[in-house]
Amino acid sequence: MTRSTWVRAGVLLAAMAMAGCGGAKVGESSSGGGSGDCGDFNIAINPWVGYEANAAVLAYVAETELGCTVTKKDLKEEVAWQGFGTGEVDAVVENWGHDDLRKKYIDEQKTAVSAGSTGVEGQIGWYVPPWLAEKYPDITDWNNLNKYADMFRTSESGAQGQLLDGDPSFVTNDEALVKNLNLNYKVVYGGSETALIQAFRQAEANKTPVIGYFYSPQWLFAEIELVKVDLPKYTAGCDADPEKIACDYPDYDLDKIVSKKFADAGGPAYQLVKNFQWTNDDQNEVAKSIAEDKLSPEAAAKKWVDANKDKIQAWLPKS
Repeated sequence: MTRSTWVRAGVLLAAMAMAGCGGAKVGESSSGGGSGDCGDFNIAINPWVGYEANAAVLAYVAETELGCTVTKKDLKEEVAWQGFGTGEVDAVVENWGHDDLRKKYIDEQKTAVSAGSTGVEGQIGWYVPPWLAEKYPDITDWNNLNKYADMFRTSESGAQGQLLDGDPSFVTNDEALVKNLNLNYKVVYGGSETALIQAFRQAEANKTPVIGYFYSPQWLFAEIELVKVDLPKYTAGCDADPEKIACDYPDYDLDKIVSKKFADAGGPAYQLVKNFQWTNDDQNEVAKSIAEDKLSPEAAAKKWVDANKDKIQAWLPKS
């Protein structure tokens, strides 16, 4: 090969590398399905569909636009954070506060860092179905909950009213709240987001009583306008001691947490995660496609990405 041929080949390879990992326009990437310079990208999947929506869209864009080899790992929240230090997890793509985990893994072990806000605003609380709030308007004031406790008794709660929670790994202060507000209730864990949704749906359809933990963003609110119970107002520091909490949950700016090694490398997948932001409505749209319309996460992501290419363009690494 002549010198001029080597030069032309070098220029061509450099151009290809730049196109593969920086500034590509949506739909123009020549790499995909695991080829290219992005390398491996390990995303934790926490057990609620809003999180799954975030992960589905990020994974789809990483694969189709950046050529990453994406591996999704179904993990509870704290287990996912443990994976930062072992190299098993690169990113947690929706974090609900977790000051305890931040202290342990960001401040002390220094294996994780924040990659900024997702743009999604989260809220946790106690909810009742619309029919119940309409029939008993004062039930949405926590001060009145004890007079309705017998209505919520179940075989699991015994002589107390049942406060239905979801997965025990979710962020919850409910056991402390019940104790510190002197409520005649017992927290019963349904085990999953699906169990909560089913309970609220059945309660509204059959006009049966239920009170439970729930959160937004959540696509179910478009179907059933669950009514939030007013707990004592949240003030800064009122939840500092987990055992003494007697106030409502704060509003959450849901952020992304990544391994420090992943962030320090600064590769295309990290840049994508860092740039990723969307709205509550965006997330609910994809989440509904997965949970209610029964699309695969990949199909739900493709549907949303195809309709929002301008938003995707803003997330892609710049050359």
